[in-house]
This record gives sequence, C-alpha cells and structure tokens, in this order.
Amino acid sequence: MRLNAHCPTFVVIVTLLGSLAGHAQLHPEATAKPEQNTAAIPAQKPDPKPGEVSQNPKDRLKYVWIPPGTFTMGCSPRDSERFDWEEPAHQVTLSKGFWMGQTHVTVGAYQSFAVATGRQLRPAPAFNAGWANQNMPIVNVSWDESLAYCQWSGGRLPTEAEWEYAARAGSTEPRYGPLDEVAWFADNSGRQRLDSDTLWKKDTAARARVSILEAPRKIKADYSKRISENRNGTHEVGQKRANALGLYDTLGNVWEWVNDWQDQNYYQNSRSSDPQGPTSGTNKVARGGSWYNYPRFLRVSVRTWNVPGLRDDSYGLRCAADVSVTP
Repeated sequence: MRLNAHCPTFVVIVTLLGSLAGHAQLHPEATAKPEQNTAAIPAQKPDPKPGEVSQNPKDRLKYVWIPPGTFTMGCSPRDSERFDWEEPAHQVTLSKGFWMGQTHVTVGAYQSFAVATGRQLRPAPAFNAGWANQNMPIVNVSWDESLAYCQWSGGRLPTEAEWEYAARAGSTEPRYGPLDEVAWFADNSGRQRLDSDTLWKKDTAARARVSILEAPRKIKADYSKRISENRNGTHEVGQKRANALGLYDTLGNVWEWVNDWQDQNYYQNSRSSDPQGPTSGTNKVARGGSWYNYPRFLRVSVRTWNVPGLRDDSYGLRCAADVSVTP
C-alpha cells in the first residue's frame, strides 16, 4: 500500500440544475400516472432547488434535494492518506437529481418502522442503553434491514456514487471542513479527547513484538480497549457543521450502508454515467467512517465493506429517494 503517493489532480465539475419551483413536500408513496390524454398533457413539475429541504411524512425525517451533476469520484487531489481501493479517480455523471436524508436515520425514526412492520429492535449499545436517546443514529442494523427501512419510508439506499457526490457537495478536498468541526470520530466521541492516530500507530508497531498470527488480533484488541475505556460512541445527529448542500454527519458518527456490492477493482471499469455498482458480490459497501475510527478513515473517498448480515454498533444508514416521490 503506497501511503505517500499523490492522486493526479482532477477537476470536479458540479452542474447544479436547480429549478425555480417552490418548496416541494417529500412523500413516500409514488404518485399515480396521469392518463395519456393528447388533448391536455400536464406540464412536467420542475425539480426542487439544490439544497431544498423537505420532511418525509412517513418517518418524519428531513431530506435534502441533490441536483444532477458531474464530479470526480475516488481519491482526492493531493490526498496522501488514500487507500489503493480509492483509485483510480474517475469522472462520474449523475443525470437525475435525488433526495438524500439530511441526517443519519435516528433511533426514533427506526422505532416507528419497527412498530409499523412488527420488527424487534436489536440490543442497544452501551453508549445508548435501552435506546434511550431517540436522536442518536440507529446502529446494529444489517444491510437488509437498512434497505427495508428505506423502502418502508418511500425511498431506497443511495448508490455509492450518489453518496460520494452528495457528501462532497462540490468540494474536491478529502474532507469538506476541519475534521473536529464536521465529524464525530475516535478523537472526540468519548469522555476525553484521544490522539487516535498515534494510538493506532503505536498498536500497529506491536507487530514487531508478536507473531504474525497474533498481531492483527492484538492490535485490534488494544485499540478497541482504549476506545471502550474512554466510552466513545455515537452522538445526536446534526450537531456538527453541515456540508455545502446541508447534509450533516456524512463523515463520522456511523458508517452508512449504500446499495452497491463491493468489488475492489470496480473503479477501473465502472460506468461514467449513473453507475449502479457491480451486479453481484459477497460484501456490501459502507461509507463515511464512524465514532470508532481514526482520522484516515474520515474522508469522503474512503470505502469499506462487509457482509450484508453484519450488525455493528458503528454501522447505520441514510436513505435516498427519487424525485418521483415528490407530489
């Protein structure tokens, strides 16, 4: 892994095709198609304005309108922290706008879904015992459960390309602001401030003192122990600075499941227009980093992946929805 190589410089071109429409109410049910009457074909309703906010009456969460556009997906220019699987940087066009959850899906919203569908909530994490704080992100949800929630609310999981486009919000930088201002991560999500980068590197050095087979388990255990002792965990959504489109916590707090299957080489041959990800796979992609991670994982191009059935207290979700759900 080449940690000091720099990505080539790419220019992000974000095309904001906003409309002059007034405030549009997000609605979970699809609207009925009008009868085809050549004598009187209704005019097409214009898209909402870029960054416009609407509340979904189904889950009561706010959604932000993300306009169509073109951007450079993958490693950011001059980003020396990038991983190999963030390469190559490549131009992507999203031809249609979409709604994106302004925040992570909260405990309160997910509980409404669970009641409506007869589901049982999974055990709560220690940092939100009994799911007491309704404004924290829901965690311990699998990819399948996340998809079911989004469909229940009238939406879907975003594609990986949609997620990064919305998270960048026109920025070419690895982060859309100073990390402490925009994200909850290992340094600031516990009782006391940590230097998680140094802690991780210190534990990684343990490889020189233990066998190859023991090192990964020891490193993870040492880092996790310190994070646990510091009582790190999630925080209420929307407390940090939003990005330029008005989305909160796209970096940090919890990893967000996206729709795509994982293929480490997908960027090399992905479609340049509206990519949907590989057609099959073993693992699903998650984006954004979490309260548990050290700074390198808190960048808009970072990708991680896991089996769809994983339930983890650092994994949550954010839904997207098409313009067709607008009345």
